[in-house]
Parts: sequence; C-alpha cells; structure tokens
Amino acid sequence: MSIPQINISDYQYILPPERIARYPLEKRDDSKLLVYNKGHIAHSAFRQLADFLPDNTLLVFNNTRVIRARLQFKKQSGARVEIFCLEPYQPSDTALAFQSRSQVQWICMVGNQKKWKEGPVYAQAELGGVTLEIKALVIERLTNGSVIEFSWGNKDYSFADILENLGHTPIPPYLEREDEEIDIERYQTVYSKYQGSVAAPTAGLHFTDGIMKILTEKGIASAELTLHVGAGTFKPVKADSISEHEMHTEHFEVNLPTLRKIASHSGPVIAVGTTSVRTLESLYCAAALLQKQEPYRHIKQWDGLELTSTMTRTDALGHLISELEKQELKSFKASTSIIIAPGYSFKTVDGIITNFHQPRSTLLLLIAALIGDNWKEVYKQALAHDYRFLSYGDSSLLLR
Repeated sequence: MSIPQINISDYQYILPPERIARYPLEKRDDSKLLVYNKGHIAHSAFRQLADFLPDNTLLVFNNTRVIRARLQFKKQSGARVEIFCLEPYQPSDTALAFQSRSQVQWICMVGNQKKWKEGPVYAQAELGGVTLEIKALVIERLTNGSVIEFSWGNKDYSFADILENLGHTPIPPYLEREDEEIDIERYQTVYSKYQGSVAAPTAGLHFTDGIMKILTEKGIASAELTLHVGAGTFKPVKADSISEHEMHTEHFEVNLPTLRKIASHSGPVIAVGTTSVRTLESLYCAAALLQKQEPYRHIKQWDGLELTSTMTRTDALGHLISELEKQELKSFKASTSIIIAPGYSFKTVDGIITNFHQPRSTLLLLIAALIGDNWKEVYKQALAHDYRFLSYGDSSLLLR
C-alpha cells in the first residue's frame, strides 16, 4: 500500500482548556469509561470495565516505569539549566545505564541552552548522608538533542539513585504546571516494573490492585510487555499531510512466555494503551520482515502500511518465537517508529483501552484507524458528557 495522503486538519476538534485534567482524581478507578462497540456508545465508570470486556479477552499491559527525567543544574555563575534525559547513549542498554556508577552518557534535551555554551554544569544530591556533586558536560550536539555525560565520582551510587533523588517527574507540558508530590505516585501505573519511560502509558493509570483482582476472578487473561515511552509521544503533527511527519523511535521488549501467550490466545487481544498497540503491531511487522529475510529489529515508520503478509497473528508470532528459540534468546528486543493511521489493517489487536487524545495528534490517527470516522462521535459524546481529557483524564474501551 502506498503512503496515505491524510490531511491532519481532518483530525481536528475543539478541546476547551478546562476539559484538560490538570490533576488526577482522588481514586484512580473513579474515572469515567466510554465504551464503543459495533457503533454503539455506552457510558460507565472504569471500575465496571470487566462488565464490558468480550468473553475470552486477553489484556496486554505495558509495564514500563516512568523515570524522574527532569534534572536542574547550575553553571558556576548561578544560571539555571534544565536537562531532560531522553534515552541512554553509553551504555545504550536501559538497565545498564541505570546501574552505571560514577559516569554515564544520555541523549538529553536542554532548556536554557543559550546560557550553556561550554564547560560543565553542576548539581548536588543528598544520598544516605553523603553529599554528591554531579557534573554534566555536553559531549556532542545532535539534531534531536545533545549527548550529555554525567559524572559523580562515587561508585557507591548508581545513576538510578541520582535520578530518584535529584530528578523531577516529567509530567506533560499541556498540564501547564510544575510537578508535585502527587505526581510521583499517580503518574505511574500500579503494575510498572522496568524504568525507562519519560512519559506514562496513561491508559494504565486507571487500574488499581482491586480492579486487577476482579479481572482475574472474572477469567480475563493478561500479559505484559515493555515499551519505553519517549518524549516524542507529545510531538505535535505540524505538517499538513501525515506523509510529511517524522515519527519518533521507541524501544520495546517482549519475553518468550508473553509471545507464546499471545500467539496461542484464541479470543480478542485488547491493548491497554496506544504504546501496547504499537508494540503488538510492531511484532507482526517484525515477523513479516523476518519472513522476507530482511532486517527485523527496527520497524520503520511506514512498514505497517507497506508490508504485505497473509500470516495470521498466531503464525506471525510463531515465526518470531521459532527464530528466538533458534538463537537461544529469552526475549525479543527491538525499536519501532511505526505509524498507525487510517488505511492501516490491524493484524494483532482487536481493541484498545485508552484515554482521550489531543487534536491533530498521531494518537488520534491511531484511534481513527481502529474505529474509522466513528472517532468523531466518540469524542463528541465524551465532550457532551463532561469527560476529562488527556493524561490524567477519563478512559474509553474501543472495540474494532
């Protein structure tokens, strides 16, 4: 299929500023739930989610954990510089980067960059009664940020320790406020495990331990994967046509037991959040590339629309599983820049649990790919019924 000529102006709607949820509700599962199924729309509460899931559903969660990625440094002159850690550079493996002691390099965005043209900047962290001085130095300027070397000269403490002590929660810019104590817990899912995201997979913020228990009791199966959400998730589409928009890259990992579980599942697979959708559909693309004997560990922007394959979900994942077993690997690690937009044919996902997204965003295009022009009625009804929008907003269950 050729690249679609989609005008982003067709995915515009009026979002009044007061409808953006600036703070989370007191209780996670107090959020509203809009259910779209076969053209019908129902309104409920998120705690009733289990009542609306089809029989034999498999829910797939993204278990990434948000890091406190925003760091405040000072020049010796006293000028403040904010450094926003995006992804590890050296070492490039996320887990190893967090375990690094005394020194590490990250790709970062720098605020007040004009004030920091050369030399190091400094910050202090209090850890276990020890005062650490952290030095940051620009190693290289990139088109998408800068490589920053952090050093602290004490091997007793890891970079994860420093972020936990010094960092701020990277809440979305559209909340138009500074991060607060409440964000440390609430801008994190209850099932988060592996550090690496600079934005939360927000569809999961509504889940509680109680809801997870109810789902299990009702026989709803679940599986987990990991996609580390990048700052590009907030990148607006500035081009008139989606064909001119460059998608960001994100890294993901899915272990063999999860791949086997999804491959053998006979019922609907429902993704919790757009990041889970992107990962699940990228798995199919990887299998299609593998079948064609092409490089399959990075899914390019248009692969999902251009690759042609008649494999079923089970066959595709089985192909990937066989390759991992042959290589004696315990998980599949890859990166994806996949764009899912109208015209896309879903290969792995049958539905999504998701929040309400910004106008003119690639996330809204994904919703339109799943339910077609019905997204307009869904969003119209959400606005009419006082739903809260964006990261800390209400939820929806959309079935293909």
